[in-house]
Amino acid sequence: MDAPMEGRVAIVTGAGAGIGRAAALGLARRGAHVVVVDRDEAAGSDAVSAIGAADGSATFVQADVSSSAEVCALLDEAAAAHGGIDVIVNNAGVQYAGDVVDCTEEEWEQVMAVNARSCFLTAKHGISHLTARGGGAIVNNASLAAVKAAPGLGAYAASKGAIVAFTKTLAAEVAGAGIRVNAVCPGWTNTSFNAPSIAHMGGQAGLDAFVRERIPLGRLAAPEEIAAAIVFLASDEASYMTGQALVVDGGIG
Repeated sequence: MDAPMEGRVAIVTGAGAGIGRAAALGLARRGAHVVVVDRDEAAGSDAVSAIGAADGSATFVQADVSSSAEVCALLDEAAAAHGGIDVIVNNAGVQYAGDVVDCTEEEWEQVMAVNARSCFLTAKHGISHLTARGGGAIVNNASLAAVKAAPGLGAYAASKGAIVAFTKTLAAEVAGAGIRVNAVCPGWTNTSFNAPSIAHMGGQAGLDAFVRERIPLGRLAAPEEIAAAIVFLASDEASYMTGQALVVDGGIG
């Protein structure tokens, strides 16, 4: 049974497409007002329109979540406009594929800034908003690559491993304030986000072989299947879960 989230305000970063968009739609279906955050104005606005078409409530904020100033602004503005913040879903991410020796320092820094630093910034500047509401939930989108070797994804895996470690530490720090912090570790998901990895493994043929040989369920996840885990962790259904990294990977293990 769905746990209602009427009256709650949820921030979802990277919500213009893929898992983030699906998570935003899922939270809106539960009754939350969703603040859709994305660098791509067209994609973010389209996500807001999709939520409205499904009788949900959403607004769009354009922001680069690797920027401290922009994160502070979006959180303060969202809290002022909607009366507070109850949920933060850190989904924004970037990915480069290639062996470690081919990864440039600029690529490494960008992956760390967008994937990991953004989680730190929304927590650092968002905890006070959640505390003001008596608690809340933070859900960080990590990756299976955080817990299982992912050749060709050195920077990405490192950033996602950092997110898992940060999630566990932050959960212990803020539990007393009634704030739960968890991570989702998706396996291979059918979104355009994975295009660099697919190219690195040799294109569609390489991906098909990987699915046959490595994924027991024999298919990629749909974004909605990962979003369901995010919505669960954000809801009261997960009221006794904190500091966890929930792997949703089709059985790769």
